[in-house]
Amino acid sequence: MTEHNTEIQPDNLEQLSLQLIEAQYALKNTKAKKNAKSVLILVNGIELAGKGEAVKQLREWVDPRYLRVKADPPNLIDAQTPFWQPYTRHIPAEGQMMVWFGNWYSDLLATSLHVSKPFDDTTFNTYVDQMKTFEQDLKNNHVDVIKVWFDLSWKSLQKRLDKMDASEQRWHKLHGLDWRNKKQYDNLQKLRNRFTEDWYIIDCEDEDKRDQSFAQHILKHLDHLPNHPVKVRSKWQQAPIPEALIQPDDQALDKDQYKTELKKLTKKVADALRTQGRKTVIVFEGMDAAGKGGAIKRIVKKLDPREYGIYNISAPEKYELARPYLWRFWSKLLDEESISIFDRSWYGRVLVERIEGFATDVEWKRAYDEINRFEKDLVDTQTTVVKFWLAISKDEQEQRFKAREVTPHKRFKITEEDWRNRRRWDDYLHAAADMLQRTDTEYAPWYVIATNDKYSARIQILNALLKQLKVD
Repeated sequence: MTEHNTEIQPDNLEQLSLQLIEAQYALKNTKAKKNAKSVLILVNGIELAGKGEAVKQLREWVDPRYLRVKADPPNLIDAQTPFWQPYTRHIPAEGQMMVWFGNWYSDLLATSLHVSKPFDDTTFNTYVDQMKTFEQDLKNNHVDVIKVWFDLSWKSLQKRLDKMDASEQRWHKLHGLDWRNKKQYDNLQKLRNRFTEDWYIIDCEDEDKRDQSFAQHILKHLDHLPNHPVKVRSKWQQAPIPEALIQPDDQALDKDQYKTELKKLTKKVADALRTQGRKTVIVFEGMDAAGKGGAIKRIVKKLDPREYGIYNISAPEKYELARPYLWRFWSKLLDEESISIFDRSWYGRVLVERIEGFATDVEWKRAYDEINRFEKDLVDTQTTVVKFWLAISKDEQEQRFKAREVTPHKRFKITEEDWRNRRRWDDYLHAAADMLQRTDTEYAPWYVIATNDKYSARIQILNALLKQLKVD
């Protein structure tokens, strides 16, 4: 979206600064309100075009306390890390404005130009499409993305390089490309033209015009932040409730047989998780008292505690609510952790948040596709995703609730909220039916496990896990 602005006269720069500060505070004051937004500015471009100088000048024109800046050298995109993973922990919260010098586009360019076997056109375009879809998901979750490319001709670039101190040349080459290489410069321009049609393109030949143009683009965007949809236009088609959710199988397993099977399967599962060569994300959802904790204990029985992380997901904290709802799960997927187990998960969006009204109709109805894309990104980057819905009958749940109330070491497991949730049993069944229908995918299928008999359920879970890990 190349735009040309007339030069601002020096006596109008004060007015520009005032307008920027007013827009900045208007954004800041949306925090914790229904129209809350944050702004993420992705900055890329030719070296020495003046990206840093333009951001520095912007920071002088706004209140610098409320403009955060993050700069990182490019990461090479690899097959085991989603392109967004190095960055999602730093996504700005409601009311914040942030500039990223390093981002997924600089990674895409660096990978395409540096690796011995660069991406082919199809792979490159696939990444571009995924990045734009991810950005749209951010925008839908109130993080508005501004993308700015600072452009500079080859001739001007060489003149600026000639004037640089030798120590600075080393710095620029270390953190970027070889900007004396004309072929590399031309390749970069060809590549960036394949994704910058929706960017602001700034001609950086004139430094004063460059800084003013950058500031004007930011001001224009801040003055016209989009309003997000609040109504669902299409009619909702409720999924039928599967029989397995209404009347789980009551088939019981003999205790001795259970112990024999358990001993064999826990070791087999531990070996499979250690040796599969992929990360593993295991998700448990289901009615209260369905046995999620007991199942998790058996999965990790033969694992070292340092080999896995268990996340017990409850209501989000205030700082988590100030960011996209998937943010608190993005930030838990650690590079050094090969096995991540979630006792409740991102599916809370389409279960408890839907039922209790914590998410709007637009938000939870949109979440199925967002979740599918999230899980697809994980699977495409060498992560196995295994999802369990633990089904229990209403009568069995009541018996377990009452047993917890009179068992000293289990009393902490039962609260008034559990009994209140039970009164919305049918609502949870309808929500679960929609979830299973809309997020049961080939790459991340759901396993519905009957849990009226705990022994049988645990064996089924371990066998299903081995199946998803492709272990005979």
